[in-house]
Amino acid sequence: MLKLGIIGAGNMGSAHAQNILEGKCPEIIVTAMADRKESRRAWIREKVPDAQVFSEGADLICQGDCDAVLIAVPHYQHPALSILAFENGKHVMCEKPAGVYTLQVREMNAVADAHPELTFAMMFNQRTNCLYRKMKEILEAGELGELKRVNWIITNWYRTQYYYNSGAWRATWAGEGGGVLLNQCPHQLDLLQWLCGLPVRVHAFTHEGKWHDIEVEDDVTAYMEFANGATGVFITTTGDAPGTNRLEITGTRGRLICDNNELVFDRLEMDEREWCRNSTEAFKRPPSEHIKVETDGKNEQHIAVLNAFAAHIARGEPLVADGREGLRGLMLSNAIHLSGWTGETVPIPFDEKRFLSLLRERCATSRHKAEADVLIDPSGDYGSVPTV
Repeated sequence: MLKLGIIGAGNMGSAHAQNILEGKCPEIIVTAMADRKESRRAWIREKVPDAQVFSEGADLICQGDCDAVLIAVPHYQHPALSILAFENGKHVMCEKPAGVYTLQVREMNAVADAHPELTFAMMFNQRTNCLYRKMKEILEAGELGELKRVNWIITNWYRTQYYYNSGAWRATWAGEGGGVLLNQCPHQLDLLQWLCGLPVRVHAFTHEGKWHDIEVEDDVTAYMEFANGATGVFITTTGDAPGTNRLEITGTRGRLICDNNELVFDRLEMDEREWCRNSTEAFKRPPSEHIKVETDGKNEQHIAVLNAFAAHIARGEPLVADGREGLRGLMLSNAIHLSGWTGETVPIPFDEKRFLSLLRERCATSRHKAEADVLIDPSGDYGSVPTV
């Protein structure tokens, strides 16, 4: 049985604890929890009476009776707490994002590499979605041919002003480090690079406080170019209702569309490039077959990530996402921010020191918000299929 310490008893930390308490993670027991708010510590004492209770995550790591920690606190703290955990012999499960800026995540990954005996995992729960897993399978098998275009409209991350007012750290440069790119879209940015690889350059428009009284971005449009010449567009916001979650990937052998909880493959009978070169007709498209792709229907989300984490520690079974992979989606996020701030087309890799300097300028003028103490539903809308 894996003894787990959960750092942060807010929205996500409490949800993870509840899943474990309900027996959904049979190889895990919560033996310690930490939160800086007394009201959250009172929740721990009531709901997890057998767990040690701490006010600081560092104290839990150094003094708690646990083999591993789950870090579910504001983003800036993720790398520092992960590093401290590794240095104290603890396995680490880190909530997304890996951090706020790539330099701190590179340091975290280096410490993880220095402790190969310890497991490092990232809570990229959307990788468990059967739709995205099937897309990954089709792409890796080469069935879509060479990548030509990727378009993702992910605008069903709707949030009200109440959401942003629910925490003093939320939607501030100093407290959160970003808006929709850093809070909601680490899932999609991870999936995008997981499925298609990282682009080599981006040009983006990041609108700050467009739909809410916040200082960070809540509306983003980014244009991407990949090494082979493929292009892409990524559009997201927390201000649209009802919103859309449509991922379309086009290759030389067809098109994958993930939308409305189903996956469709328009498979070409021959490669479009070959058809284009050899066809004797001016307008005729290559013949195609419209296929509704069947999946295994499984979409276990956070539970699957935690169960894989425990199984990896116990038996070396595969993780859903190695923690070091958190750097890749964050590179794309930072590059989009940097382009939005400067108006420049930004290469990947980019000048990471310059990004940090510009982020610190924004943190220096970040607004102060009154502390709030509410718990909100952390589930969001992932555009996912029902769990079976």
